[in-house]
Amino acid sequence: MDALDLARWQFGVTTVYHFLFVPLTIGLGVFVAGLQTAWYRTGNDDYLRLTRFFGKLFLINFAMGVVTGLVQEFQFGMNWSEYSTFVGDVFGAPLAMEALLAFFLESTFLGLWIFGWERLPKRIHLACLWAAVIGSNLSAYFILAANAWMKHPVGYEVVDGRARMTDFWAVLTNSTALAQIPHVTGGAFVVAGGFVIAVTGYRILRERGLRLIPGRAPAHEGHSQAMWRTALRGALVMTAIAGVVVAGTGDQSGRLLAEQQPMKLAAAEGLRHDTAGAPFSVVPGVEVPGLLSLLSAHDPGATVQGMDDIQARYEKAFGPADYTPNLPVVFWSFRVMIVFGMATVGLSALGLWLTRRPRLARGGQGRRDRRDRRDGRAARPLPAWFARVCMLALPLPTVAIVAGWLLSEIGRQPWTVQGELMTAASVSPGVSLAEVAVTLAVFTALYGVLALAEGALLLRHVKAGPEEPAAPPALPATAPAGSGEARLTPTLMY
Repeated sequence: MDALDLARWQFGVTTVYHFLFVPLTIGLGVFVAGLQTAWYRTGNDDYLRLTRFFGKLFLINFAMGVVTGLVQEFQFGMNWSEYSTFVGDVFGAPLAMEALLAFFLESTFLGLWIFGWERLPKRIHLACLWAAVIGSNLSAYFILAANAWMKHPVGYEVVDGRARMTDFWAVLTNSTALAQIPHVTGGAFVVAGGFVIAVTGYRILRERGLRLIPGRAPAHEGHSQAMWRTALRGALVMTAIAGVVVAGTGDQSGRLLAEQQPMKLAAAEGLRHDTAGAPFSVVPGVEVPGLLSLLSAHDPGATVQGMDDIQARYEKAFGPADYTPNLPVVFWSFRVMIVFGMATVGLSALGLWLTRRPRLARGGQGRRDRRDRRDGRAARPLPAWFARVCMLALPLPTVAIVAGWLLSEIGRQPWTVQGELMTAASVSPGVSLAEVAVTLAVFTALYGVLALAEGALLLRHVKAGPEEPAAPPALPATAPAGSGEARLTPTLMY
């Protein structure tokens, strides 16, 4: 093992750890903004309770994501100076826009939202949160556009051993970026939806007096149960819709892989030789004939390039080297991503079916049912077993999106910039094995402590639940009925 191997491990550990927080921040921010919008439009205090409750969880996750993200910039200079030198002129523009436009927009308006409760008008306060959410998604766009350039470099020329950007718009509208950005963003909404599903499932069990082990549920749901049911239903809808987006953009990404990164596609399928009508390998030894060709070219008879033949072509084009990525990691990451992602969407579809409303009866009974529906009395009780199954919605999409990221990044190896710069040539020349080993150990230990802190904070707030409104002040005995004092409403404070 040399400094290059440890530098790759260090970047992988810190990046994957940071990536755990990013999808949840992107998706949960939109969910919280949706809850506050519902409160603003309806005046229903349940939406306010949910906004404050999930807002706290969002802020904890956001703060941890900022802290862990700071390490990424330092690694470019410390361990990957040759890479930074090559890509700096191209990456400078999108990353500067990410910092100066997107992150400042996000952080500034998020601060106004945090401290603006009871100080800003409701409409302005809500707009601050939506501005912060838009900033989060803009930030993701610029970073993913830079990452997509590494897989399919466009709008540049190489001058004196460095990539110089010639078309900024081409970088932002890279075909790989246009497929990758909605795919990753959709995955972020699936992760956030799974997080909310798990939390609401836990709260439903807790407020019924049940544990995660099987038990008997009460026959009727109370007011608080209806509030959690509303949050659960919203998360199920968000997860299902985002899952469809992920599947559609995943299909587009697969076709682009066949054109732009054929070695990654071949490694993901374990395909050794160019094959017409290539089968899709479900697991080793179980294949679906022609499916890989159909997915990669929308033609069941199309030819898909194989690893050995690509290796021979790359050796002629770029010189002798091993151009095959880590086959077991790429192969199984692809399958974990698909299986865990499909399981999450399937769970959301099951939840939507179980929480559906009964059909309205005809005639007068139908009108009464409609009134009951508005009052929340016609809702089907959520089965306790499904509330327990909701706990799976926390790890399933998280594992799926991390597996997808591993597939994306490890599958590009041995390149850091496809066809231009290899990973072995990207590492800093003067960094020793001992130096990288020390920083790797320090970062791993530090991130372990941060993980414990994050988990403890989230768990404490989830167990505590939303804050109940304060009791209205007692009225003087002489206060006339219908006076202004009698119309005071309680407020929720952090």
